[in-house]
Amino acid sequence: MTAEHSLTWLDQAAWEDLVARFDGRMWAVARAFGLGPADAADAVQGAWLRMVESLDGIRDPERIGAWLVTTTRNEAIRLSRRARGEVASGHDLPDAVVPDPAAAVVDADFGRQVWERLETLDEPCRSLLRFSVMHPEATYAQTAMRLDLSPGSIGPTRARCMSRLRSLVGDAV
Repeated sequence: MTAEHSLTWLDQAAWEDLVARFDGRMWAVARAFGLGPADAADAVQGAWLRMVESLDGIRDPERIGAWLVTTTRNEAIRLSRRARGEVASGHDLPDAVVPDPAAAVVDADFGRQVWERLETLDEPCRSLLRFSVMHPEATYAQTAMRLDLSPGSIGPTRARCMSRLRSLVGDAV
């Protein structure tokens, strides 16, 4: 079965939901490896491509978020190594990038809490913060145009929204 054919179960609305739910997390993972905007975009795009190529093998759709984050991490490692001129063997990840399993669970839980709290924010905070995470390379002008806001209001609004989100997350921890 080809990737194009296996996409039949994944309609446009389902695809948009996947992107809205996980693209920001994937960008955060890629950027955590110190990748610049172009390489981070390649890592995220590579993970989405791997998902499309693997659609017919997905047995547990509830775990797709974890799979996407792991795949993004692997893509980021590969791109990071390529940028440093290293040749990857696939078995010798440096200690600096091998995650501690306990830390990964705590990080995943914290990330889930942050996204849940973000969803409780009013507009334009919810859209502005989500857009900022999913498109960290976007300029104020691009962000303003996409969200129909004044370019001069982006920085102050984002600061207020982040303060509110920090407060919500702090209350939950």
